[in-house]
Amino acid sequence: MKAPAKKMNLKKDDIVEVISGKEKGKKGKVLILIPQDDSIRVEKLNMFKRHMKGDGKTRQPGIVEREGKIHISNVLLVCDKCGKGVRNKRKKLEDGKRVRVCMKCGEVMDRV
Repeated sequence: MKAPAKKMNLKKDDIVEVISGKEKGKKGKVLILIPQDDSIRVEKLNMFKRHMKGDGKTRQPGIVEREGKIHISNVLLVCDKCGKGVRNKRKKLEDGKRVRVCMKCGEVMDRV
């Protein structure tokens, strides 16, 4: 039995930098969050080929290239001000809203 999924510090459309693995140093946009596996899919990173069978009506048969999963421990959120992957923390604003803050420069990372 798998452990329950934990809260992810990433959101869809965030820009992340890969810090380990074959795609190390590359940046991309988060397409899908997969909390059950603690992983994400990043646009045009960790590509693999899949042989697909046509369904006769819409999908063409052939080799399709898709994005593979990357574990969230292998990526860092990119700060707009710093320009590279940094760790983040949560901070509560005066209006009660919780936002992600860069631990290096203190910049708010959530696009409000």
